[in-house]
Amino acid sequence: MQSKKKIHFEVSERKILLRVFDVLFVVFALYIVGEVFNFDYFNITPSNFYWTILLGIYIIFIGTIFEMYNLQIASNQFQIIRSIVLTTVTTVLAYLLTPYFTPALPNNRIQILYFFLAIFFALLIWRIFYQKFLASQRFQKKVILICENQQADELIAGLKSIDPHYSIIAVVNPNDAKEYKIANKTVKVLKLENLRKFIRKVSISEIVIATQNTDEITVSLYNELLFLLENGFVIREYTQVYESLTQRIPVQFVSRDFYKYFPFSRSNQNKLYLLSTRIFEIIIALLGLSVGIVIFPLIFIGNLCGNRGKMFYTQIRVGKNGKEFSIFKFRTMVKNAESQGAVFATTNDARITPFGKFLRKTRLDEFPQFYNILKGDMAVIGPRPERPVFVNKIAEVMPFYQTRHVLKPGLTGWAQVNYSYGDSIDDSLIKLQYDLYYIKHRSVFLDLNILIKTLSTILFFRGQ
Repeated sequence: MQSKKKIHFEVSERKILLRVFDVLFVVFALYIVGEVFNFDYFNITPSNFYWTILLGIYIIFIGTIFEMYNLQIASNQFQIIRSIVLTTVTTVLAYLLTPYFTPALPNNRIQILYFFLAIFFALLIWRIFYQKFLASQRFQKKVILICENQQADELIAGLKSIDPHYSIIAVVNPNDAKEYKIANKTVKVLKLENLRKFIRKVSISEIVIATQNTDEITVSLYNELLFLLENGFVIREYTQVYESLTQRIPVQFVSRDFYKYFPFSRSNQNKLYLLSTRIFEIIIALLGLSVGIVIFPLIFIGNLCGNRGKMFYTQIRVGKNGKEFSIFKFRTMVKNAESQGAVFATTNDARITPFGKFLRKTRLDEFPQFYNILKGDMAVIGPRPERPVFVNKIAEVMPFYQTRHVLKPGLTGWAQVNYSYGDSIDDSLIKLQYDLYYIKHRSVFLDLNILIKTLSTILFFRGQ
């Protein structure tokens, strides 16, 4: 039996594809414009190749900030046009105003218009092509799932919501002696004896095993999987698939023996990484406090008119190793907002003042926390610090929640840039998954990714 696979781009492959062809299409468009029109601002020659390299870096970096490589946005026609416009405008401005490394400003302003239009239409044409062909169902990844009956519908729905091109087309009953029914009628239920016959008819990309009960892996199932593996089929474990697709740890599907599945990132003990990170945090904290001093008069006036009360607000939070500390913020809620006890802040929370909403949306309310970073209570990047009352409540239902306290809490984090503000225990579970993913995969590159995504959050007013 041979593995017959259709072309399918993984999430990481699609992001690389978008970045590479964004640059290639722009460079090709500028070359064509230079040949057809009287355009000599951007000439591609061996002597000025660094112009092209810098332009490519600008497109990728600025495009990342404006979410050009968010696959959900890349597949949405309206949202990607917005991102293309913002990326093109910012890239052109940055390129024109970068001294020494880019061409001198042209005397003829029509050259700037050519430059802008070439970049804009190159990105637009390529992204329309991507949406029509490469993001279509023809590149769907067809998967067979092996799992117990009670988990099937939940796992199928979960994987589908993560990546619409990752399609479970059949599930296998690991134990033919048990009755097997699922609510999803579009997914075929297979008996083990019919698995090979089904695979011969359908092009399968991989087989996913989602059973924690070793008794369910019978000898016949084991032999069948071994046969498929020997014939070139990819066989993966569900938690690995979930983690790679969602970039969060599926704590709800692993046993209490969690640390077998959770090796901490070496960066957590790397002294050079920790030292360089601390130096970076001090620099960022000093810069943040400097900016805070500049905008302080505006916030003072806004607080005087919109909040009418104390400007600063302190609150006890849980830090590294469970140690409590006082966090500083600009006040965004009415006086005595928690007179009835501590509760999660919610969307459109009536306790938040009009000026407080602006501070939260722009993340300006977080500026005093640069002082916490300077003191060493917090880091720039890490799990957001939670209040002791909520930590105790959440830890009762989430056995791994305290794991997030192995790091300093952060001003921003992987959960903050990937998920909206949590106002329930269920939301806290999802954010915990992201926090644990960061602890597991912590690195310079992941930190840089978080910083870029944080800029996007601020620019698009996604604060809560």
